[in-house]
Amino acid sequence: MTVEFPAVWAASALGEHRPCEDTYGRFPYSGVPSLDHLAFTGAFEWFGDLGEPVDDKFTAALREVERAAAAAGVPLPADFLTYQSRSRIRVALDGVSCCWGDLSDLMPSPFEPGAHLLRFLRDQQDCVIWYLYLRPGQDAFVVHSHELAYHLDHPFEDDSWEPLPELSAEELAAEVSWCAPSFEQFAYRFWIENRLHEVLTDGGRDLEPAERDYLDRYPPRR
Repeated sequence: MTVEFPAVWAASALGEHRPCEDTYGRFPYSGVPSLDHLAFTGAFEWFGDLGEPVDDKFTAALREVERAAAAAGVPLPADFLTYQSRSRIRVALDGVSCCWGDLSDLMPSPFEPGAHLLRFLRDQQDCVIWYLYLRPGQDAFVVHSHELAYHLDHPFEDDSWEPLPELSAEELAAEVSWCAPSFEQFAYRFWIENRLHEVLTDGGRDLEPAERDYLDRYPPRR
């Protein structure tokens, strides 16, 4: 059975264009600016200099996950491997809401036989955790969840959290949201919204053309 996750974008406020009282809001994906999928080739041209190749000591865990994914029939997408293996781009999503990269082991999906999840980004308070979702023979996409971590991979530094009641696969799937059709598209939207959030909150510089173009598709609320 193929699970259809609700399409929801989790992110911070963008001034009057997208108010949000909490650190993160959950916004219907249909309401965020559309992206030209043809512009995303896996090379991250929009970012510029990706940086030097990362030292082997930093890529050892990635290579281990890459081997596990290939063996499971769900190879990691090329854009994700590029992101993880170059020094500048791999920290580009360390955002204003204190997110950082956090690569997990490959984890079997609790929803679909043969599918797997790979955590790659988390918020400092685990309000939102982002994963690659990998299905055999299909393109990888990005999902996010808070609840999933408590039932799947427990990426916490201690055991102070209290276990939650067990959920069925259907109940747990309802706590997961689809948020991007590819890793690079997720990275671009997350990156440009972080930049916009900083400017709209703190000022200090004018908007760049790509930022203005993105923001202009969010009409201010009246």
